[in-house]
Amino acid sequence: MASESTDTESNQTADLLLPEDGAGPLLQRDYWAVIKDCQHPPSTVMDWVCQRFAEFAPSELCVFKRADEACEGEPLKLGDELSVKIQGAGTFGVRVIHKDAQSLTLATLPGHPEAGRITFGAYRNEHGDVIFHIRSRARSGSQFHYMGFITAGEAMQTNTWTEFVLRAAVTAGEGVVGVIHADTTELEDEPEGSDPEQDPTFIAKGD
Repeated sequence: MASESTDTESNQTADLLLPEDGAGPLLQRDYWAVIKDCQHPPSTVMDWVCQRFAEFAPSELCVFKRADEACEGEPLKLGDELSVKIQGAGTFGVRVIHKDAQSLTLATLPGHPEAGRITFGAYRNEHGDVIFHIRSRARSGSQFHYMGFITAGEAMQTNTWTEFVLRAAVTAGEGVVGVIHADTTELEDEPEGSDPEQDPTFIAKGD
């Protein structure tokens, strides 16, 4: 008989829309900022994100809801699924595939416009400042979605996640220091040793 942990891992990775199932280049997109005058440890910032995730997303662009309505209001946990209604695109699904004290990772489910995952994390830099960071690593979910992303999706995604960073920064401090950084890197493949079924896109360290 399989152990409970093995069963849980199998449930988390079942039916994921992996980058290998998508179309177009594998893109790594980073959105991050230093939180101004943050008096809370990164783990507390992430507690708020997991508890109030839907509130940090701009509803005019996308709306997240728990798939299990009975869990509304509870912190996100491993294996939880959410629906996301994306303006002009439809409603799709994501699943929590990784969670630790300082990060949360969601992976896309079949039908989603992207094939991959996204990690939300908080950590300290070498100066002790708290940084909130979002990194996605994905391909378009299909050739159709790839063409749509080229025409409109990229700007919408940037607006969604930079607003998410800003809202997290306003919740945890007094906004951001300077600007919210947004960078895109085209990758040949996943970094060596990285498992797209269960690993975060970056490790958040320094609480």
